[in-house]
Amino acid sequence: MQGAQETDTVLLSRIGTGDRAAMQTLYTRHSKRLYHYLLRLTRDGAVAEDLVNDVFVDLWKGGNTFEGRAQVSTWLLAIARYKALSALRRQKPTVESDAALENWEEPGDTPEVAAQKADKGKRLRACIEQLSVEHREVIDLVYYQEKSVREISDIVGIPEATVKTRMFYARKNLSALMARAGLDRGWP
Repeated sequence: MQGAQETDTVLLSRIGTGDRAAMQTLYTRHSKRLYHYLLRLTRDGAVAEDLVNDVFVDLWKGGNTFEGRAQVSTWLLAIARYKALSALRRQKPTVESDAALENWEEPGDTPEVAAQKADKGKRLRACIEQLSVEHREVIDLVYYQEKSVREISDIVGIPEATVKTRMFYARKNLSALMARAGLDRGWP
């Protein structure tokens, strides 16, 4: 992972000089992960897509204030989170849609396994949706974005101890919700 971080850092410096190829590489490397993170935060595919573009447009226009204290992916998630929270404050509540997430399949799955995963994934997301916003966010950052406690602390702007506490209670509450929904921990 260290090599990828150094490469991302080099790409950022090249972007600062107007290198379009570096921008394309960084976008290709991080846009999908940012999109899925933003989709889970905003619950709106169009908004998530717009926000991903906003992150990279700001980066291209010179919003490059990366100081190297975290991985580039962590820094981009923090920017995306700030933009999402700002967008959510401005918009009216809308009908929730997880359609983009419900159609996720692993290559090579048999139709039966794909159907089992889709069903279990839908039920798991329903359990996650019952968690508080803070607990959902920490679950997303740990399990979907694969961020460490320190990185989550940087992204969310809270102490590491608070991240650990939120994670403990998020797991505890999610486990209880899953048990009530009849979900085991195995996959599919």
